[in-house]
Order: sequence, then C-alpha cells, then structure tokens
Amino acid sequence: MYRVELWGKVITASIAAALYSAAHAADTLSVELGGGNQTRIARISLQSKWDAQWWRSNGTHIGGYWDFSLAQWRGDRFQNVVGQRQNITSVSITPVFRFQNNTLKGFYVEAGIGAHLLSELYNNNGHRLSTSFQFGDHLGIGYVFPSTLDLGLRIQHFSNGSIKQPNDGVNLMVVRVAYQF
Repeated sequence: MYRVELWGKVITASIAAALYSAAHAADTLSVELGGGNQTRIARISLQSKWDAQWWRSNGTHIGGYWDFSLAQWRGDRFQNVVGQRQNITSVSITPVFRFQNNTLKGFYVEAGIGAHLLSELYNNNGHRLSTSFQFGDHLGIGYVFPSTLDLGLRIQHFSNGSIKQPNDGVNLMVVRVAYQF
C-alpha cells in the first residue's frame, strides 16, 4: 500500500511539473468531448509539437507532440445504481505519435499512451478501476485544415495495466477540436 501511495505522489509531482512547463511551450489548445460506459468526459489540453520527423517518405512522416490535459469525467451509474452520479477529475501527460503530411495539413492517424491520475477510483456501470493511476491509450484519425483547425476522432482506453485488481478498463469515444497558435 505504501508503495502505491509513493508512486502516486511521484506521478502527481511529475504531471504537475510537466503541466507547468507545457503552459510555457504550448503551441496548440484542444477541447475534447466524448463518452462510453455511461460516462461522459470533457477535456481541455495543451499540446507541444516535437521537432523530430521520422520515416520521411512521399511527402509524409511520423511526428508527434506532448499532450497535457485536465479532464472531468461524469459517470451516470455510480456503483451500478441507475441515476447515481460519480464525478472524477483527471490530469495527464501523453506522448502522441502522428503519421501526417509534411505540410502538417490534411488527414492524419495518431496513437498515444500516457499517464493519467484520477481524483478518485472509478466505479461506474459495473466497471471498476482499483487505482487512481491509469494508463490512457488512444487511436485517432483527423484532418487539419489550412486554417490550422484540427478535427479528430479518438477511441480511448483506460486501464492500470493490471497493477491491481479489479481492472475492468474503460473505453470512450472522443471528438477533438484543436487550434494551433
């Protein structure tokens, strides 16, 4: 138990430091809305693009960015009771890899896996997560318009990687709107 609490404190401090530094290096702001498993999520994020470009070929490459987010989850079936609600706040840091055009416009495909810290244990609609620390991975597609408006769709999965049971996992579908500045 002490070990889990210690790791929770280390992760919290790391995420806080990353969020602070992200505010100074951010080049994109995004808003995300989604849901699944009787849970809705609203998230605001700052992103910081990487300068690296890997596997350049035919006008495309793999690039990426750091995603620093603050989210609010609302479960509508807390402890599997219809109408009983659970509200959770989440902070996270996620490295995201994106296959995209060299112009950074047009269609893209992306994937990321990051660290999320939940304000309380998730217990909604028969799904439970036994730790506040969760891995959050996603697969997404999207389109960046010439105006740099970015519209995307993600499938997001949360799990603690079987650190502790129960670990039922949570799956969400998320719509993302981002603007680069």
